[in-house]
Amino acid sequence: MAYTTIDDPTAHFQTKLYTGTGSSLAITGVGFQPDWIWFKSRSQAQSHAIVDSVRGREGLQSNTSDEAYTLASGKDFGTFDSDGFTVLTPQQLNSFNYNTGSIVAWNWKAGTAFSNDASSTSVGSIDSAGSVNTTAGFSIITYTGTGSAGTIAHGLGAVPGWYVIKRRNSSEHWQVYHENNTSAPGTDYLQLSTAEATVDAATRWNDTVPTSTVFSVGAHASVNADASTYVAYCFAEKKGYSKFGSYTGSGNADGPFAYTGFKPAFVLIKQTTDGSTPWFIFDTKRNPGNSADLKLNPDDAAAESAANEIEILSNGFKVSTSGSYNNGSGKNMIYMAFAESPFVTSKGVPTTAR
Repeated sequence: MAYTTIDDPTAHFQTKLYTGTGSSLAITGVGFQPDWIWFKSRSQAQSHAIVDSVRGREGLQSNTSDEAYTLASGKDFGTFDSDGFTVLTPQQLNSFNYNTGSIVAWNWKAGTAFSNDASSTSVGSIDSAGSVNTTAGFSIITYTGTGSAGTIAHGLGAVPGWYVIKRRNSSEHWQVYHENNTSAPGTDYLQLSTAEATVDAATRWNDTVPTSTVFSVGAHASVNADASTYVAYCFAEKKGYSKFGSYTGSGNADGPFAYTGFKPAFVLIKQTTDGSTPWFIFDTKRNPGNSADLKLNPDDAAAESAANEIEILSNGFKVSTSGSYNNGSGKNMIYMAFAESPFVTSKGVPTTAR
């Protein structure tokens, strides 16, 4: 029996729901100081808002190719706090704190400073720095492009199964690597900010899969333009806490089951085969029962809506729609999931026995 390595997933990932006030508002109860926060207005068609502790007061939007923007003083986002965060009067995006708006914030913990001088360490060919949580397999990495294919240290000490890269100083779409995208994932990429299907191009990952120390980038401007700045969010799978898998759609409402080894708190799904197929996020705070039918789309500013349902179970999730987006017959679906509770603890005790 496979035991988890993390008995309390909420120490590393947490979803928070709140109602905006339009003025300074401290959100507590996260359980840790978050280092990556992804905000979305549930009640309004507003762009997603992404901040992290490495970039500081700089915002990004998952549903656009826009460059990063500096958060105005005293507006939008305030601080990363010991048990949550503070949001301020909205200016750029209502997804932070629109008055009376219903908002979701997904929070991840990194926390340990990381830097790598590639010429000194002989690890990678491009310098990198950021914050890392090796226990949970998560790092936030910043780097400056060179314009030539290279390798970048990610600090995880394990092979990342999923990462997304965004050019910060110019307009480029978010580039996604997923280990189950195709049978040769190092050759292919997806874009978090679009609904497009998988594309085969060596210019993104240099046709190279990541290692336990580095990930590779080609020379495309979206990942490695000379003198341009980038941020990468990198994840290595941890048993009982995170899973980066795939399943094949059946086209049947009694759909496939994806085994994760834990009850998911958060599930991100994308059909990779067909173009114009959106990304979907489900979570157990917005959907507290087994049926998860309230979705948000990372590539779309639309408000929350009900569609493309999944059933969240103690050891994974089951697709319960015949819709092609999440269950197209014969289509490849990738997913990224984080745990609410492990199916089996580190001592081999089922969580249901507690």
